[in-house]
This record gives sequence, structure tokens and C-alpha cells, in this order.
Amino acid sequence: MTDGTRPEQPQPHTPGHTGRSAVVVGGGLAGITAALALADAGVHVTLLEGRPRLGGLAFSFQRGELTVDNGQHVYLRCCTAYRWFLDRIEGTALAPLQDRLDVPVLDVAKPEGRRLGRLRRDPLPVPLHLGRSLATYPHLSLAERAAVGRAALALQGLDLADPTLDSQDFGSWLAAHGQSARAVEALWDLVGVATLNAVAGDASLGLAAMVFKTGLLSDRGAADIGWARVPLGELHDRLARKALDSAGVRTEVRTRVTSVSMNGNGRWSVQVPGETLESDAVVLAVPQRETHDLLPDGALDAPDQLLGIGTAPILNVHVVYDRRVLTKPFFAALGTPVQWVFDRTEASGLTSGQYLAVSQSAAQDDIDTPVAALRERYLPELERLLPATRGAEVRDFFVTRERTATFAPTPGVGRLRPGARTRTPGLYLAGAWTATGWPATMESAVRSGVSAADAALNALGRPRPRHLFELEEAA
Repeated sequence: MTDGTRPEQPQPHTPGHTGRSAVVVGGGLAGITAALALADAGVHVTLLEGRPRLGGLAFSFQRGELTVDNGQHVYLRCCTAYRWFLDRIEGTALAPLQDRLDVPVLDVAKPEGRRLGRLRRDPLPVPLHLGRSLATYPHLSLAERAAVGRAALALQGLDLADPTLDSQDFGSWLAAHGQSARAVEALWDLVGVATLNAVAGDASLGLAAMVFKTGLLSDRGAADIGWARVPLGELHDRLARKALDSAGVRTEVRTRVTSVSMNGNGRWSVQVPGETLESDAVVLAVPQRETHDLLPDGALDAPDQLLGIGTAPILNVHVVYDRRVLTKPFFAALGTPVQWVFDRTEASGLTSGQYLAVSQSAAQDDIDTPVAALRERYLPELERLLPATRGAEVRDFFVTRERTATFAPTPGVGRLRPGARTRTPGLYLAGAWTATGWPATMESAVRSGVSAADAALNALGRPRPRHLFELEEAA
């Protein structure tokens, strides 16, 4: 478990190639991490990305004068690999953490109107750090709060290494441990949907237990929330590309790989339009279906297992008002379809009014709904939650959709997630969907890149860079 301390600062690196080479396919966080780690060990690295920018599914784009993130991404203090990544690209100051966990939770379902509660921690040892917050949480009855405490203690006693947890669903476990439907909505799903991208009944107990044990029951500061105060593209594209350039990585965007194969001289051939790249190692850091299509025969015992890893959507609703309507940086909501709302005004470059991003995970019901229907649904809900919106002009309303935002954390998914090594020497896998032990988060992506680089460096006979993140720190 993490102790919540700051990861080791990276040391300056001067590229010095050894004659060994690697191609990394995919320029998301997993691919960037693998490329940096390999290059820091003196391997000559080429990074190939089909899109026109780096960052994978955590990116930005321009909409008029606005710089828009495709979706709101946050991380926690326990996400020590992603924090290492931020340090490595010199982006830590641009995505700071809260001093301590503090989540305003608005409930608009009560007959008496809006009611504000808070989930916050105190400077006390685990599990007392959340005791006062739970004891005074107004969205649950006294009996429900007591039952939550008992379930939390039972959850803390689960062994994350127990493979049977993966086959059970979290919702059934919660029901068996006395959790009411209200407790699931107002607490367990409030956290779980945002981190797992699934409601409790659709989520693996193993992954849910990992989230709650690591985030809420390991270290008192583990769940403190961090998020980018700049566009994600500033971190995951501009700063990442600067770090890659400094490490000596050749980065090619708008370059889609069509095939990967072992050639006659025992090296790898990576085919892109108009060019064939040869290397000693290949890291496939692309989504599971794309990986399946690129895998050579025999690379996995059961390659079709990758097709069994489902996907789950995330929808983001973006609203620009002509005035300030929210005084907090973010809040979560109950009694409404709205889940989490973030103020993105400053990060987007907006100079007047306010820009809110509504982040909707597990959005199967809304992902294909027309924009006009979403506007009719969500603007009145924001008026219920934020009275200041009722006289405000909506200057812009638009939607971003990621239909395959994450892998689906369904019961049984753990046995389908492959590790970094394949059966074919020199070929490695990375991506948040691989067997990191984490759900599909930025943390999982970075960890997978470290694992793939570690495996490749071991096979190439290269020493591990001294400043590379140690997975065992949070294992």
C-alpha cells in the first residue's frame, strides 16, 4: 500500500543509445511511459501514434477560443505512478492535489430541497480519518452510517490477492453486508462509478475492493484529489513530447501501424504506410481490440480473450454560462442524473462567464442521445443543483463522447487481462486494460507502461533506470 509520500524526483537524463532499439505503438500514457523508460535506459526508441497528438483518451482540443478537455480526468494521492509520470514530464505543479480530501455532495431529491453534505478527511489515523465525516454525513440515516462503517471494516479485511473476488459482483457483496439502496447510491456508487466506470452491481468485487481499500482505507491522505489546472493537452501532449524529445525518442504522430511481425533475422518488423521499421523489441500500447488485430500468431495462448474484455462509455456535457454560477471547484450530486460537475473556466482560457464540465461515467443510457435531448435533460438539472444558473444565459452547450472510454470492470474480467509479457520474445503489451490490478485509470496506464518497459529491458539486458517508478511501492 502507498504511504502517501511524494515519489522520488527524476534525475536529469542525457540520451546515450546502446545499439538496442524498440518501437512503441501507441502514444497514450502507457506508450509514453514505456518509451521514456526504455529511452532512459539507453534504448533507441521510436514512438508511433495514429492520432495527430499524444495523450490517448486524456486530451484537449480547440472549440473557438476555448481549450476543451475531452473529459474531466482526476487522480488521487495514492496514484503514485501517475504522480511519478507528472514529475518525469515536469508537470506536477500544473496538476496539484488537494491539501486534504474534501468533496461537496449536493442532494436535490429531498422534499425540503437542496441539501449539502461533505466527504472529507481529518488528520487522524486510518480508519478514523473519515469517522467524523461519515458520522455527520446528512445523506444517510444513522443506521445506514453505522452499516457503512461495518461494511468498510469487512472490505478492509478482504485479501486482494484472492482470485475468487474477481468472479463476484460488488453490488451483491454490499447487499450481503447490509448496505441499503440509498447507501449504495449516496456513498459506494458516488465513489465507485467515478473510479470504476460501472455501478456496483456491474463491477468486479476484486476491482472495487482494490479501489476502496487503496483509496480510502490505506493511508489517510490516499484519496486526496488532484486534477489538471491546465488543459490535458498541455500535460499529455506538449510536456510529454518535450520529455520524449529530451530523452532522444523519435516520435511520429499520424502514423498508423498496419502489421507487426518477426522477420528472418530474429528482429521485429513494424509496418507503417511507406516504411518498415526494424527493432529488437515492440511494445503494443493500444486498446485491446487493436492489440488483438496486431498480435502475431502464438503471441498469447488465447488471443480472443482480448475480445472478451468489454468497454464502457463516458459522456461529458459542457456548458458555458454568461456569469459565475458555481463557487466551488467541483461537486458531486445525488437525486439527479448529474454525477460530478467541475469548473473548467480558467483552464479553458475563458475570460468571462463560467464553463462547467459535467462528467457522466457508466453512461450507457446517454452515450448516443442527441445533443438537443441532452440539453433538455441536463440544463434543468443544473438549475435544480445551482440556483444561480436560473437567470443565466447559456452561451454554449456541447457534448463529448468516449464510447470506449475504459474497459468494463465486470466480474471475471481479471482472468482476461494479460500481463506485459507475451509468448513471443521481444513483444510486450501495455495499456490500462492489461493486468495492473487497477481499474482503467491514468494510474493503470502508467503502471502498464512501466511493466512493459521493465520486461523489455530485462530481455534486452539493459539496467533499469534508477529513477524509474518502482511498482512494488504501491503493490
